[in-house]
Amino acid sequence: MRKPLVAALFALVIAGAGAAPAVAAPAPGAPAATASAAEADTRTAASPTLQAVTLAGTVALSNCSGSVVRFPNSLDTAPALVLTNGHCLESGFPEPGEVIVNRVSTRTFGLLNSAGTRVATLRASKIAYSTMTDTDATIYQLTSTYAAIRNSYGISALTVQDTHPTAGTAITVASGYWKRLYSCSIDGFVHTMKEGDWTWKDSVRYTSACDTIGGTSGSPVVDQATGKVVAVNNTGNEDGERCTVNNPCEVDASGNVTVRQGINYAQETYQFPACFTTGNQLSLSASGCVLPKP
Repeated sequence: MRKPLVAALFALVIAGAGAAPAVAAPAPGAPAATASAAEADTRTAASPTLQAVTLAGTVALSNCSGSVVRFPNSLDTAPALVLTNGHCLESGFPEPGEVIVNRVSTRTFGLLNSAGTRVATLRASKIAYSTMTDTDATIYQLTSTYAAIRNSYGISALTVQDTHPTAGTAITVASGYWKRLYSCSIDGFVHTMKEGDWTWKDSVRYTSACDTIGGTSGSPVVDQATGKVVAVNNTGNEDGERCTVNNPCEVDASGNVTVRQGINYAQETYQFPACFTTGNQLSLSASGCVLPKP
C-alpha cells in the first residue's frame, strides 16, 4: 500500500500489477494512461455485456477512482455523495480502528459522462465517513445537490443497493481515473481478509477477468442487471505473498489462510444506506446501522 509513485508506475507499465490500497496512480495524461484508455475502448467494443454500465456518474480523484452515489431513500434536494476507498483519503490511510466522521474537506472530483468525458468539477464540503476497519471506504458530502448535478450536466447518481450481493452476479468495475470498464462476476465472499495492518470482513472476490490496476481503487462495482452499486473496488494480491501490503490473504472462519495471486477484491456497500438520513446526514446510531463507529 505504500509504494512510491515511480515504483507504482513502473509496476503498472512493466507487469500490469493488480490494484492495491493506495498504489499511487500516474499523473493524468501520462503515456500509460493513454494506453489504458485505448485498451478500454477495445475491451468495451468487444464486450456487449458492458453496454448496460457506462462511466456516467463516476469521478476521477487525484490518485483514485470514485462515483457519485445516492441511497434508495436519498432526496433529490440532499447534498450529493461521492464514494471511494478509505485508503484514497487525501490525509493518508486511516489507522486500524480509526473512524473519521464529519471532517471538513474541499477535495475536488472530475465528473464523467457516459463516454468518459470530464464534464464538471465537483467539490466536497466534508468527509462524511471514512475508515479502513472492517471495510475500506470513504464517503464525501458535496456542495452540490443531486438535482443540481442532474439539471446542470444531465448525470444521475448511482444508487447503492441496500441488500447483500449474490455470488455469480455479473458485475462491472467502472474506473473514473482510467476511464475504463472491467467486466467479470462475483466469485464469492471472503470471511476475513488481511493486508498489512488492516482487516476487512465479508469482502467480495472477483473472477479473474477483473484484472484491475493501480488507480482503480475506489471504483464502484456495479451489478450489470440492475445498475446498482454493490461494492467498492479496493485491492488485489500482486506477488503471491501472504497477508502483506499489496498482497491480501483470505482467512476463513476456522483460521485457514488462502493466497490467490492475481485475484482482486472489493468491499461491500449495502451497510451504508441504513446509516444515512434521507437528507444524507450520517447517523451511526440509527437502527440497523452496523458500520464501525469512532
